[in-house]
Amino acid sequence: MEVVPRAGLVDERFLPPASRILGTLFAQLGTPELWIALGETMRGWALGLAIAFCAAVVTGVVIGIVPGLRALTGSTVEFLRPIPSVALVPLATLLFGPSLGSTLMLVVYASFWQVLIQVLYGVAAVDSVAFDTARSYGLSAWSRVRHLVWPTALPYVMTGLRLAAAVAFILAVTAELVIGSPGLGAEIQVAQSSGAVPAVYALIVLAGLVGIGVNAAVRLLERRVLAWHPAVRSEVAA
Repeated sequence: MEVVPRAGLVDERFLPPASRILGTLFAQLGTPELWIALGETMRGWALGLAIAFCAAVVTGVVIGIVPGLRALTGSTVEFLRPIPSVALVPLATLLFGPSLGSTLMLVVYASFWQVLIQVLYGVAAVDSVAFDTARSYGLSAWSRVRHLVWPTALPYVMTGLRLAAAVAFILAVTAELVIGSPGLGAEIQVAQSSGAVPAVYALIVLAGLVGIGVNAAVRLLERRVLAWHPAVRSEVAA
């Protein structure tokens, strides 16, 4: 990226050298406006992911353990899940305008399905004989979920969380970029509208770095939560 514009292969007005982009990024890191925007993005990401995760886990466990409920809701899930979250942008704009509510709507919708499908797979992986045995011994529904369903489904749940975390961050920035909700996406849009090309690239680089950090943090959490799991232990040993 440094050589191409310097050599004149690409107009520097459209692709500045990497040194200029990094210089702009470091300069912006010293401004409170950037940190406020980053905080807004992370707030929308965290709130949306938390809401989606809790709702998906509860919904998935209920659908998975209630006899016949999965077959009853299967067509509804398969109908709603493929709908792109960006298709909800007009609805979110009408309902909430350029605010945190719009970001949450898109983030929750996109993240919910990532977790729900994994929870359904995890509940389905529970040994039916063990489940029937627990029920025949008089264990309550809560005890069966806590001691049998949850440990079996937890690896799937963490996979869903990891996928949802990345999707949630993408949708948070997308909502800010398209709708104008406060955050990094809105700052990118403002920089683009004002013709500040180095600032646009600098903010994109920052968004990419934050995305990498989010993924690394969730992977670390996954390893800690599943430290007891044989697959994680073998991965750490390797």
